[in-house]
Amino acid sequence: MHLSTLWFLIDGIFWIGFFILEGFDFGVGMLHSFVAKDDTERRIAVNSIGPLWDGNEVWLIVAGAVIFAAFPGWYATMFSTFYLALVVVLLALLIRGVAFEYQRKIDDPRWRATFTWFLTIGSALIPLLVGVAFGDMLHGLPIDKAHNYTGNFFGLLTLYGLYTGVTMLVMCLLMGATYLALKTTGDYHDRMLRLAGTIGWVAAVVVWGFVTWTHLGLGNGFIPNPLEVLAVLAVIAAAWLANVKSDGWAFAAAAIAIVGVVGSLLAELYPRVMVSTTSAAYNLTVANTASPSYTLKVMTVVAVIFFPVVLVYQGWSYHVFRARLSAPRSGGAVPPVDDSNSPAPDLAPGTSTAVGP
Repeated sequence: MHLSTLWFLIDGIFWIGFFILEGFDFGVGMLHSFVAKDDTERRIAVNSIGPLWDGNEVWLIVAGAVIFAAFPGWYATMFSTFYLALVVVLLALLIRGVAFEYQRKIDDPRWRATFTWFLTIGSALIPLLVGVAFGDMLHGLPIDKAHNYTGNFFGLLTLYGLYTGVTMLVMCLLMGATYLALKTTGDYHDRMLRLAGTIGWVAAVVVWGFVTWTHLGLGNGFIPNPLEVLAVLAVIAAAWLANVKSDGWAFAAAAIAIVGVVGSLLAELYPRVMVSTTSAAYNLTVANTASPSYTLKVMTVVAVIFFPVVLVYQGWSYHVFRARLSAPRSGGAVPPVDDSNSPAPDLAPGTSTAVGP
């Protein structure tokens, strides 16, 4: 295997890891404004991802850094093409981070409502826009011989790209609902399972449409690849498992479905990294955008040393905050908000505080 192909696979792993870990993160952020009956339930939802969200975002940073280091030609064309969209993504990441940090700084309903919507909107924009970008790269954009995008901003809004963005948005909602079911107890847990079942069947239809469009609409043949079959079967399994109240397996199946969707996009794209609708000769490929061999060798050594360390550290973080969250004990009062960094309510014994950063 050429090192350029290896690094395309490694970058794919980082993108898949990002969509799995940030998938439930974004899903909770989108759902918490609508599924909670009161402010305490909203706090429980936010606290369920409080210790994890910033670590999850590292996967996005590393995925972009890998493209920059291993495929500078791809990086240059992609970032210049999607410049305005990436600015919006950065703003969405910014307002999400601010919402986590400042939502509870002032005990004022309007203040809290503002940052609640910051978190909701930011969590929706990121998977939508990143999904659109991936869809556009596979669908094709007007790229010239010098690998420059020759269209305008509205030319990025291809129907296939938009549908891919919607697919990623719905998958994140499914991940968020199954995660909340996995992290909560009592009535909250039961409601999240019912919601996950409903979203799961919607996601099954959306993913089926995505797979069909990828093959029939883009001329890739009638037979789906194994990853696409995996995506369809896994999302159906997630919906069914949520309906039979198997929260852990429903979450696992939703994660596998994300692997199938993102993996299938990358598999259909390879060996290309961006398709040119101007001429197939102008396609950006793994070979014509890769860094020199020496650079890739050094990167491989670094990855072999540090990637396992990152996995162990993040796995330990999830182990530490594995406990479910519950509402305060009957008659218990939620402590007043102060200027500390602890937005968690007074949780019942035996449950994790999962305090946000």
